[in-house]
Amino acid sequence: MRALRILLIIGVILGGLFVAADRLAVNFAESEAADKIRSSQGLDSTPEVSIHGFPFLTQVIGKELDEVDVSIGGITATAGGRDVNVTEVRADLRDVRIDSSFSSATAGRADGSARISYADLTAAAPKGATVAYAGAERAAKGQVKLTGPLAEVLEGAGIEVPATVKALLGDRQVSTYSTVTLQEGTIVRMKAETLPKLPVPGFDDRLRKAVDYDLKIDGLPSSITLDEVEVTDAGLRFSGTGEDVALTG
Repeated sequence: MRALRILLIIGVILGGLFVAADRLAVNFAESEAADKIRSSQGLDSTPEVSIHGFPFLTQVIGKELDEVDVSIGGITATAGGRDVNVTEVRADLRDVRIDSSFSSATAGRADGSARISYADLTAAAPKGATVAYAGAERAAKGQVKLTGPLAEVLEGAGIEVPATVKALLGDRQVSTYSTVTLQEGTIVRMKAETLPKLPVPGFDDRLRKAVDYDLKIDGLPSSITLDEVEVTDAGLRFSGTGEDVALTG
């Protein structure tokens, strides 16, 4: 019984050492992978990398990781010279194959996602305009609501509004539903459904120019290609998938 007890204790100690070594190895690998992804993808900040699955060391020996999650910060969207944050940029990688020299890796499948809040959408809109959730029915059509004082929105878009025109516009408001589309994987396009008829010749087109605008998402890694946009009560959610995506090298 004493010998069996000793063997059990030794087994527990060795098992604990293996788990500790495995966790140290995965922490080191996550740090190295984050640095490689940053340099190879030209990112401004180092991403957070989480390697899942246990034990890690046996996955390394087989040169294939089951699941790797990458979280990226410092991504921005630009509209009319205004920069706003893009939140929750993630890449969920599956079946990651490591090359024989351990210098590069390829994901069999990559699911990318990102989100822009309504506060950030408002920051990207012309000054004076507010972008908000338009309800479930409009969201299903890919639409958000844009509102604001007409004169202020025009001026916020860099359009000169003479005092005589301001007097004619008075306290009129613009309230419209804008349809959101994604172009070329990085351009978010906002296009108003209908706009009020203005009592000033030539200003209808100027108002359209003010409320229809694009946001360019800058700094996304080349391994993430977004091809779908969904309007939610928390903001715009973007997603995309890829196969055989090169991560480093």
